[in-house]
Amino acid sequence: MSKDVNDKQKKIMNQEIKNPLLCDPASGVCEIPAGDEKTESVKAVAGQKPVKILYYTDPICSTCWGIEPQLRKLKLEYGKYIDIEYRMGGLLPDWSYNSGGISKPSDVSYHWDEVSLHYDMPIDGDVWLEDPLDSSYPPSIAVKAAELQDKEKAVAFLRKLREFVFLEKKNITRWEHIQKAAAAVGLDTFQLKEDVKEKGKQLFEEDLSYGRSLGVRGFPTMFFSDADNNQCMVYGFKPYEIFEGAVQKVFPTAKKQQIVIDSPFSLFTHYPTLTPKEYAVLAEVSVEESTLQLEKLVQEGKLEKHAIKTGSLYKVK
Repeated sequence: MSKDVNDKQKKIMNQEIKNPLLCDPASGVCEIPAGDEKTESVKAVAGQKPVKILYYTDPICSTCWGIEPQLRKLKLEYGKYIDIEYRMGGLLPDWSYNSGGISKPSDVSYHWDEVSLHYDMPIDGDVWLEDPLDSSYPPSIAVKAAELQDKEKAVAFLRKLREFVFLEKKNITRWEHIQKAAAAVGLDTFQLKEDVKEKGKQLFEEDLSYGRSLGVRGFPTMFFSDADNNQCMVYGFKPYEIFEGAVQKVFPTAKKQQIVIDSPFSLFTHYPTLTPKEYAVLAEVSVEESTLQLEKLVQEGKLEKHAIKTGSLYKVK
């Protein structure tokens, strides 16, 4: 073994680096190794809406999947006040480490099953046994490339990639799955393939660099700010009230827009796919009640159900 490798291993052990894929359900964070200290704060950006949210995430961040119910509710209740800018954080560069109890892809499988139960969001960890990912960089770069076409479609694309990896056990580093997800949300897949080669990579590198300057070490990390640079940060998995409070802290006059639910199906006019937990958070009912309502819509032929071992996803037929 070379001296460089030995030095690298010693550095890892001395810093007690935590494996980024070992997301801690207790703290609600998927944390990357410590890097440079924070050198700057989020830059205030004047926009049409009074609150800017800078959201550092990753396509395979299981805790980010866990906060989808809260984030979707925030968009519906405070959408007229907030602009969300998605930034990719680079959760899994490669497998050149051995720490935190995870040293190979198969170690992630059981952990994802545990995270799924903790957040009550469906995840099938068997992707790490059947077709494991070697990095989260390719789908991250693809999301940045998608933003060059359409930012709203890029957000839908990120959601589709997550559904692919968490529920359908698809290795989203593979172009065939990236292409299918892009086509599903209406992106130009030919343009996307060109943009991932250079422009997407450049934007992704800019995200990584900016994240380091802000001291971002884990996901999800959200910076809430207004045009006067009043700021607060929400780090990790938190209940909805914390995200709501962050909006109100930087913009105290923000008023909640009540979610109108004319029928159980009406929530699907906002989001084409929902898990029982997402439906429960949006409708403010129990997960048990939401499941009953969703199953009824399946029986009525309005929804399709994709069931896995830890839960289900419902989508418009």
